[in-house]
Amino acid sequence: MHTPTSDTPRLAIRGIRKVYPSAIANDGINLTVMPGEIHAVLGENGAGKSTLMKVIYGVIRPDAGEILWEGRRETISNPAQARALGIGMVFQHFSLFETLTVVQNVALSIPGRLDLATLSRRIEEVSSRYGLPVDPRRLVHALSVGERQRVEIIRCLLQNPRLLILDEPTSVLTPQAVRKLFETLRQLAAEGVSILYISHKLDEIQELCHRATVLRGGKVTGTCIPSRETPQTMARMMIGVDLPACCHGEPGDGGEVRLHIEGLSHATEDPFGTDLRDIHLQVRSGEIVGIAGVSGNGQQELLRAISGEEPLAGKHAIQMCGVQVGRMNPARRRALGMCFVPEERLGRGAVPRLTLTENILLTAYRKGMLFSGLIRFGVAKRFAEECIRRFDVKCGGANSEAKSLSGGNLQKFIVGREIMQDPKLLVLAQPTWGVDVGASSFIRQSVLDLRNSGTAILVISEELEELFEICDRIVVMAKGTLSPSKVTSETDVEEIGMWMSGLWPGAGAPEGAGHVA
Repeated sequence: MHTPTSDTPRLAIRGIRKVYPSAIANDGINLTVMPGEIHAVLGENGAGKSTLMKVIYGVIRPDAGEILWEGRRETISNPAQARALGIGMVFQHFSLFETLTVVQNVALSIPGRLDLATLSRRIEEVSSRYGLPVDPRRLVHALSVGERQRVEIIRCLLQNPRLLILDEPTSVLTPQAVRKLFETLRQLAAEGVSILYISHKLDEIQELCHRATVLRGGKVTGTCIPSRETPQTMARMMIGVDLPACCHGEPGDGGEVRLHIEGLSHATEDPFGTDLRDIHLQVRSGEIVGIAGVSGNGQQELLRAISGEEPLAGKHAIQMCGVQVGRMNPARRRALGMCFVPEERLGRGAVPRLTLTENILLTAYRKGMLFSGLIRFGVAKRFAEECIRRFDVKCGGANSEAKSLSGGNLQKFIVGREIMQDPKLLVLAQPTWGVDVGASSFIRQSVLDLRNSGTAILVISEELEELFEICDRIVVMAKGTLSPSKVTSETDVEEIGMWMSGLWPGAGAPEGAGHVA
């Protein structure tokens, strides 16, 4: 019987190759991960990282190559077999059943008969221990992206993995929660667990990871020890050129008020949702206002109220371009000049099975794509092709299905589709979540350029670095309320991080507190 030693790699992959009709996703990839090692996999969106992780986890079968698990060759045919070996994975795009509760989703991944009450207690213990709060009774469809990510991480930790694959695990966590997660990962590594870590946050990789393998175009282009590198040198290894810096420019004095929210209080119909309480907010033309906060503090409810997905009882609480829109549906708000990028790309931002041309029609049909009630597909296709060109979307063309694109390329397409409509007001939720450093820089610069042209922009993001890079003012959302706004240059990450716990001056004071009808 084969007995692994401490010198035996936990995982070794040799010559992995995976070819799709439109691209070579993996081209002869070699990678070795030792016991107790935190190993980063770096690369642009579309470099082949997610395909490689799915090969290791048994989701995808490679066309060539071999996998050695603790020195023994294995053919991993499915995720159940991977989990039996001791491999756990947290996907960037979550694999959760939306109509089931958190505990039911977790139970599906654990073999044998389970008592849900006992499992719920285990979930609560793990979530408390690792600083990942989640209610096991909640239905998944009612959870924000950040809360779903916590469920995925907890589900993996409950299986006591020997290799844990994490795909963008910190993209929706506060700085304090990231530090807590890093403590957890270091403790797991000290206990001998191997970790494969995919992230576009190069400063995190520099701080956390022991080694890194760099992919570009489906091939390994280098390895490094992150602690001996800088984010700039690692970015150069990933994209082949120096990373462009965003040109922020000086904000104007602020023009007309394009979004005005006055005393918005709204009771959510979701029993586990967050009621909005006395929300006051203004966004003027030519400025970017950012909303920071931990997932689940009312961001989803506020976005639905602004976008029109959840009409309000009264029309007065929200004004767009001087028009009271509280009772208007999304189409009427878009007709006034609002464009919207939701946090969920697939399903809300784009329909997975539709082509990019068809997805253009969903929101941009007013740009000359209809004539006497008929669709002008030629106009729509040319718009899609221009979006693909301007925003450097890597895909097979305008007839590609949305689900065929990598997460970052689909995000560039969705953001580009909205920006190309020349909105008066642009609302973005998590605009660069899971997007590589090059694409993130491009998206942020595109948003800044739009602001400089006079558009009013509201950004809801859990990436504080992003908010500090592009926003003129920042407010914080906690427990359904908004903090006072701070000029970005007059605050810092630590202060905003503390406010994300609801601890801003005057928070909780009875004066002026709104009442939910």
